[in-house]
Amino acid sequence: MGNRARIAVLVSGGGTNLQALIDAQHSGIINSGEIVLVISSQPTAFALERARKAGVDSAVAYKKELGSHEAFEAKIRSLIDEYKIDLIVLAGFMSILSEDFTKAYPKRILNVHPSLIPSFCGAGFYGLRVHEAALSYGVKVTGATVHFVNEIPDGGEIVMQKAVEIKDGDTAEVLQKRVMEEAEWKILPAAVEKISKEIMDAKGNN
Repeated sequence: MGNRARIAVLVSGGGTNLQALIDAQHSGIINSGEIVLVISSQPTAFALERARKAGVDSAVAYKKELGSHEAFEAKIRSLIDEYKIDLIVLAGFMSILSEDFTKAYPKRILNVHPSLIPSFCGAGFYGLRVHEAALSYGVKVTGATVHFVNEIPDGGEIVMQKAVEIKDGDTAEVLQKRVMEEAEWKILPAAVEKISKEIMDAKGNN
């Protein structure tokens, strides 16, 4: 597998986006990269079980146990170094990474956000809050965005976007599910493949 980018997926919860990535790898949508490590910020995250079932190594970086955000990020960085990771993918990862961390991996960290950035994004906009905001504002179209991660929450360069129609009677929960199925689970694997290929092309492994 030396001709594939080595990918670490950072998770905190159920791991539905992780599963979409695993499935995309199995189906050949992701061909230029390989998920070699899953890191969870929560020891009880179901995403760890998904990694186990897929035969992917996993590790836990639990801030409460490690004692500080600095120690938490140091643990993640040591794992990334150990596994010689080329690309970091945030998939439902509920911790904001520091500027020190993000600057260490320029254009090597991807995140998926459940809106069309720059709408309904930034500090405090995560999970159902994003969809609640879209509905309360009355927008007719929402979607998802894959972007590079920098020191500004949801502030990095956009890699890919996909629009999703808002329908009459949508609740935040219904909209969340539609955005996942129609946008997140499609553009996240596609973006991971795109960036993985660019990384490997830059390494000269055409």
